[in-house]
Amino acid sequence: MRYGEGPEVLHDIDLTLAQGDFAFLTGPSGAGKSSLLKLMYLREQASRGLISLFGQDTAVLPDANRALIRRRIGVVLQDFALIDHLSVFENVALPLRIHGVRRASYAEDVVEILRWVGLGDRLNSLPPTLSGGEKQRVAIARAVIAKPDLLIADEPTGNVDPEMGARLIRLFAEMNRIGTTVLIATHDLDLIPASARHLIIQDGSLS
Repeated sequence: MRYGEGPEVLHDIDLTLAQGDFAFLTGPSGAGKSSLLKLMYLREQASRGLISLFGQDTAVLPDANRALIRRRIGVVLQDFALIDHLSVFENVALPLRIHGVRRASYAEDVVEILRWVGLGDRLNSLPPTLSGGEKQRVAIARAVIAKPDLLIADEPTGNVDPEMGARLIRLFAEMNRIGTTVLIATHDLDLIPASARHLIIQDGSLS
C-alpha cells in the first residue's frame, strides 16, 4: 500500500484472520498499524496484492457489494467519526437503523451498551459536548451494537483511564466469545491477554 506516488507504507504483508480470532496488532508509531486497518475495513485500496474479506476478493467488488461487506464490520477509529448533530443514543443506534431495525427493537440494547461503557447519563448529549474519552466510548458502543462479524479497533483505549481501558477490553473479549472476530491495534502491551494472538508490525511489514 502506498499513498499517492509515495513509497510503500505496507509491503510483504501475509495475514489471515480466521473466524473467531482475537488478535492484537502492535508496533512503533508510524509502523503501519492504522494503514493496515484501513485496508481491512475498505477505507483504502491496496496498490498490489490480494485482500479477501468473507471469501470475496475486495479488488473486484462492485460498490453495492462493498457496502454490504462494510455492514458486517464494526470499526473504532482514532478520530471517532461521530455525527455531531445526532445524539449519543442516535450515533450508537445508527448501524442498526442502517440494517433496517425498528427503534422499538433496539432502544433497550442501545441504552444497555451505553450504561456498560459508563455513558448511561449522556444518552441525549451531542458529540461536541463530550470529552475525548467519552467520544471514544460512544464510538466503541456504536461499533459493537450490531454484533458485527469483524471488529477492528484502532487504539480504542487511548483516551480512557486504565480501569475503563480494561473494561473495554473485556467488552471486546465478550464480543469475541459470541463469535465476532476482533483485531485491536494498541501501543499498550499490558492490555493484551495471554490467550490473544499478538501481531507485530515494523517498518510496514508483519513479523
